[in-house]
Amino acid sequence: RMVCICNNLGLHLPNFVPEGSGRNYKPSRYLKHIADLRQQFTVFSGVSHPEVDGGHAAEKSFLTSAAHPSGPSFKNSISLDQFAVDYIGRDTRFPSLVLTANGQQSLSWTRAGVPIPGATRHSQVFAKMFLNGTAAEVDQQVLKLRMGQSIMDTVHGQAKSIERNLSGEDRAKFDEYLTSVREVEKQMVRQQEWEKKPKPNVTAGPPKDINVQADVIGRAKLMFDLTALALQTDSTRVVTIMMEGFFIVPPIDGVEEGYHTLSHHGQNAKKLEQLALIEDEHMKAFGELLRKLHTTTEAGDTLLDRTMVLYGSNMGNASSHDNRNMPVILAGGGFKHGQHLAFDQANNHPLATLYVSMLQRLGIEADRFGSGTATMRGLEFA
Repeated sequence: RMVCICNNLGLHLPNFVPEGSGRNYKPSRYLKHIADLRQQFTVFSGVSHPEVDGGHAAEKSFLTSAAHPSGPSFKNSISLDQFAVDYIGRDTRFPSLVLTANGQQSLSWTRAGVPIPGATRHSQVFAKMFLNGTAAEVDQQVLKLRMGQSIMDTVHGQAKSIERNLSGEDRAKFDEYLTSVREVEKQMVRQQEWEKKPKPNVTAGPPKDINVQADVIGRAKLMFDLTALALQTDSTRVVTIMMEGFFIVPPIDGVEEGYHTLSHHGQNAKKLEQLALIEDEHMKAFGELLRKLHTTTEAGDTLLDRTMVLYGSNMGNASSHDNRNMPVILAGGGFKHGQHLAFDQANNHPLATLYVSMLQRLGIEADRFGSGTATMRGLEFA
């Protein structure tokens, strides 16, 4: 399995990057929150996506590495998770789970570079995965899917006649549209088959939605809990979670200013300490997710052994909107962990090489992805 998480306001690097490199590094303030899992993760520094800039706009390219996301002619490419879906996502009820803990933007993009909307309501995600409808409701849902598929078939037929009259750039653009239509058709067929199968039973009850956007940690924790349940029940094998910060004040003791405002700290000591309190809580919540996976067994392994969990940010320094030196952790998934891979802070190593390693760990024969043209240096399979 694979889980990819992005905190779009970053992590203050002096509190994140450990002292020393290799396996004898000294944990930083934030890494102390997951120190008990030290042998289960690798921390990276000095990594980024070449030519990905634009400050906050770079979140579009976190899982794609597509260049210049703030440019007027920007066109995104397929995200890491959706690339993997074609290989490992077809045997589960949900090929992927696209979640947005806060905000509107998700991390997932189709092969045609179209953003996939993220689910934001925790109760709806739970119901989608675990609550079975009545027989009549199931039949009604299947009927809706069949009607939708017939519409797709009609559009596809009409499109062929239109395509004959196009040329050059218009034909290429139209082909992107047809590709999207075909993806929808395939998903509808799969959904019809799954609608007739009962959903897994879980002991956990439906979560109560946290509607207050300021509670970025509480909302993230609920999405992490749903992720663990989804993986345990094999409802999906691919999950993405976007966590966005806001100008409003999160309900954390000692924090008096808005999260986004604090990320633009300008080295102000008071703001930095408040920011650290928020980011402490982020790392604690991340640690809780890892521990849930680490204490769940499956056929002699832990679920964490079988799940790669990528945690990072498109921001290296949110205060200056710098997209270099991104904070990144990879946990689980069957790698030789317990190390700090420290690369040049001035001449960063391409982060997408990690994505190539992750794809290969899934058994996918990929020798490149995005700006990554090789596997991550220093990271080996267990």
